[in-house]
Amino acid sequence: MTAFPNRPPVSPATALRRCRLWWARRRRRGTPPGDTGLDTGTGTAREAAARRVDGPATALWRLRTTVAERPGALAALCTSMARQRIDILALQTHPLGAATVDEFLLRAPDGIQAQQLTALAVSGGGRETWVERADAHDLVDAPTRTLALATRTALDSAELPLALRELLGRCTIRSRPAVSLHGTPSQQQVPPGGVLEDTVLRLPDPAGGTIVVERPQLPFTPTEFARARALVALDAGLGQRVPRRRDVLTLPEGNAITIRRAEPGDLDAALAMHARCSAGTLASRYHGPVQDADRYLAHLLSPRYGRTLAVHTASGRLVALGHLLWDGDETEVALLVEDAWQRRGIGAELLRRLVDLAVEARCESVYAVTRAANTGMVATMRGLGLPLDYQIEEGTMVLSAPLVPVPSASSPFPASPAGSEHR
Repeated sequence: MTAFPNRPPVSPATALRRCRLWWARRRRRGTPPGDTGLDTGTGTAREAAARRVDGPATALWRLRTTVAERPGALAALCTSMARQRIDILALQTHPLGAATVDEFLLRAPDGIQAQQLTALAVSGGGRETWVERADAHDLVDAPTRTLALATRTALDSAELPLALRELLGRCTIRSRPAVSLHGTPSQQQVPPGGVLEDTVLRLPDPAGGTIVVERPQLPFTPTEFARARALVALDAGLGQRVPRRRDVLTLPEGNAITIRRAEPGDLDAALAMHARCSAGTLASRYHGPVQDADRYLAHLLSPRYGRTLAVHTASGRLVALGHLLWDGDETEVALLVEDAWQRRGIGAELLRRLVDLAVEARCESVYAVTRAANTGMVATMRGLGLPLDYQIEEGTMVLSAPLVPVPSASSPFPASPAGSEHR
């Protein structure tokens, strides 16, 4: 997922407090003792997908290893797997000249562990082996998956970071803007063709700036680099795109509101809404003084850094914004509702929809940062019905919630006769 400065500049004391909160959340999700650091896929959905219903229990694995480029090298590797009754469901090859990187999707007997698979690869002539658990999504063949990712990217600019992550596997994607919030030009400009640096890809962002993809556990191959460049080129060729769906809902008191995806063209309306909000409302959202609003709001409204939902009244006035922000390996949710429209259920409706978008994007969790005294945000997060983790320090609270792919809850608001519009 991408990361970017989604909040205004803060004092050193505030920055230190946020670092402590970040490390506290990391420690609570730390690797348990004895864990190998691999994704063991213990969730019931993954277990069900990995087991045969008509035979012995099995598990799905992804294995990547490097072999010498010579006749019989691949056959030796496959024979080593076959001796342990391991099925090879899919194979991709990444030529490197004197060697080839072979990537397998395997179905292995349930008792086999990652270390055993590594040993089998080594005995078959492999080196620099990497192994992790797979799931049912990996059963889709590579050309079909790539075409699906291209289609998603073509329909929505916000999909590019997510598509790159699915294309390249477990990695961290960050968008570095061409100009910082302080107006300083970025020092990380890259050539039009991008740069491949072992475990790091640097690609020119069509929206401006640089896309940095990091995968410390596994170097990128030239083939993966070429695929990533092709996806970025597709995004650049199509220009900025935001789906035009609009949902019209009715509040309990009878007022009609419209919810739609926001875009950079909403900047002036968003600034006008900020001007109508009280200092307390803005402080609860931004955790401190609001400065340079025009600059960081432009980031928030860009589909490159996440997805933003906007709420309009029947007269067309923008009265609320809900943000789903790609924050490195994590996903942040944030809400801002104009004072006169608070306590009408708008924040809860926005949060419900943002969580639906996060589940759709296969995010593992979401978190919100707010003031500890912001009881409204706490109640809204609790209304999700998800288990919450609370971290509080010096008046700042971080609420984290794990996500599971469950059917979306129905909206408490009835749809207006106009219903939804697609245009």
